[in-house]
Amino acid sequence: MILTVSHKTRYDFATPVRGIIQSHRLTPAKCEGQKIIEWSVDVPGATMGELFRDGAGDYIQTVSLRMPVTHIEVTVSGKVETTDTSGVLRGHRERVPPRAYMRHTLRTEANRAIRDLAEAALEGQQNASDLERAHRLAAAVADALPYRPGATHAHTTAAEAMTEGAGVCQDHAQVLIACAHVANLPARYVSGYLNATEDGAPHEASHAWAEIFLDGLGWVGFDASNKCCPNEHYIRLGSGLDAEDAAPIRGLVLGGSEESLDVTVVIEAQQQ
Repeated sequence: MILTVSHKTRYDFATPVRGIIQSHRLTPAKCEGQKIIEWSVDVPGATMGELFRDGAGDYIQTVSLRMPVTHIEVTVSGKVETTDTSGVLRGHRERVPPRAYMRHTLRTEANRAIRDLAEAALEGQQNASDLERAHRLAAAVADALPYRPGATHAHTTAAEAMTEGAGVCQDHAQVLIACAHVANLPARYVSGYLNATEDGAPHEASHAWAEIFLDGLGWVGFDASNKCCPNEHYIRLGSGLDAEDAAPIRGLVLGGSEESLDVTVVIEAQQQ
């Protein structure tokens, strides 16, 4: 499948700021499930650093504007050829050991409700494979947190989402990571794009899911929001310990000012 991406992010500041420094994870990772046909990231007026690959195998680029700034616009456009690998991340070179992803953050710390959810999902599964256990955890998260836009916000933790009893893809991914840690399985947060329209019509969606490391298979993606493993409708951008760590755009504003954010993501699909 060929997926075409148009992703625009604009920040407007009420009063000019002295400058902006951003770190971008906006270039798809290299792996067997996706191949870049064309790709560009444009930030008018900015100094673009060299694109480099970090220890997790993800592409990162530093961007800066050293002048009075009233707005910044990041435009991503590209075309990616995707194939279905049943969620298994193959051909992705990285140096960080899987056990490093047993470390939780404030956003992925398991509270009593998360521990109870994981333990209930795995009850009687002592002889099950790690793959079966991971699927059960993902299904349990999907059932426990119905998808409800607006139920949470960008800084909601896994524990807070469980208290709310609903959430969006970010919450599903972070709760699943916390559940995987309870089951002693390394897990991480993945950001990317999803074309959710089967007929290939334009669909507005950036997306997030979790990857769990399974002996014999390696990293396997689980999208609790859609009750599936990532397939040819997904583009993987980058990974991290949680939503903040894996964010496609992270930044520092020099000089305080009230800001507004506008994001538009459109994915179009075509069969090969």
